[in-house]
Amino acid sequence: MPEFSYKARRRSGELVEGVLEVADRPAALAQIQRLGLFPVAVDAAKSGAAAGTKRAGQKADWLSFLPTDMRLQLQQKRKPKLQELATFTTQLSNLLNSGMPLTVALNSMTHLESKGIPSQVGRDLKQEVSEGRSLSDAMSKQPRVFSDLYINMVRAGEQSGSLVEVLRRMANHFQQFAEVQAKFTSALIYPALVICMGIFLIGFFMFVMMPQFTKIFMGFNIELPLPTRMLIAFSQMLLNYWWLIGLVIIVAVILFIRFKTSEAGGRKLDEWKMKAPVIGKVINLNLFGQFARTLGTLLENGVPVLTALKITEQVLPNRLIKEAISKTREAVTDGKTLAQPLAQSKLFPQLMVDLVRIGEETGDVPGALNNLADTYEGELSISLRLMTQLIEPVLIVVMGGIVAFLLLSIFLPLFKLISSIH
Repeated sequence: MPEFSYKARRRSGELVEGVLEVADRPAALAQIQRLGLFPVAVDAAKSGAAAGTKRAGQKADWLSFLPTDMRLQLQQKRKPKLQELATFTTQLSNLLNSGMPLTVALNSMTHLESKGIPSQVGRDLKQEVSEGRSLSDAMSKQPRVFSDLYINMVRAGEQSGSLVEVLRRMANHFQQFAEVQAKFTSALIYPALVICMGIFLIGFFMFVMMPQFTKIFMGFNIELPLPTRMLIAFSQMLLNYWWLIGLVIIVAVILFIRFKTSEAGGRKLDEWKMKAPVIGKVINLNLFGQFARTLGTLLENGVPVLTALKITEQVLPNRLIKEAISKTREAVTDGKTLAQPLAQSKLFPQLMVDLVRIGEETGDVPGALNNLADTYEGELSISLRLMTQLIEPVLIVVMGGIVAFLLLSIFLPLFKLISSIH
């Protein structure tokens, strides 16, 4: 079948390039539009161009300079990001919604390789489906790419005959979680940069500048002020025992990792996180929003409640929440309502318990959970913004205090020397 290379733009304006195997140029234009892209140029691919042309959505990254085999191995080991899963799911739902048979849509997905989901994934799925397996069963053979949540939602969509709608909801689900992650990242970028820069400057001062000042101060025939003596002692300790300090840091990191990975230690750490001032509220809002969004999305798409609870338990990172969900699943198995064990856990907010109870009475638990998720995600955005606004002045005060102490330690001996001359 002829190949056509094309350039097109996403709705965001991003330019993408790719190669399509279609009968003619009008068919290529139609397929590009079905993918939600706006065609810029479509031409018959030249011999050998397919190998050198980037697939749609494939972006150059830091792996591009590696040999092909090594690059593919690294890509296959890396789990896709939420945004990459959202893009993959959206593209597949668009193709199926256009009326394409599943095998044809999966074949088209092989030309839409993304940085996190290699085109081999589409080829493997197509092969499995062509042999008579369901899409969910085919995806279950690739746990690196498709989680239990993804597979069970696809299976529910297949059983209910609403696979396209389920894929769209799932793409929206991943997109919302990706946006929450982006908010966390953006909120931490500034504090992280300030802390790293402060550590670098202090280290430079202590290891490079302070030894020079120490030589000058030792030439003064005066008693050095206490701040200066403290700074000199600290600088000498860093210079003479840096290897011991480094060893202590390494041992401390190893002990912390062991504590964190142990069941009791990890549980205690999760408890501290939830009770921590300022950051604790942000963590709790994220956990409750993630719980409500995941469980609500699963139930909305027809996944049985016990299966949905089990998947939600696997998704959430907090051990206390995991234990509470596990007990909730046991209680629901015994015939209790969902709201009762949530209330007994003493972990979930009263608002969540009340809305879940109302949802059970009205027969719309997924709607109640999705409304809760919207509420918590909105509060999370506000809390992240407040946290950032609080961290910035605290960092300024701390860094200002350190700089003031360094300057005071340097200038006090000079002032004392000048006064002694007069």
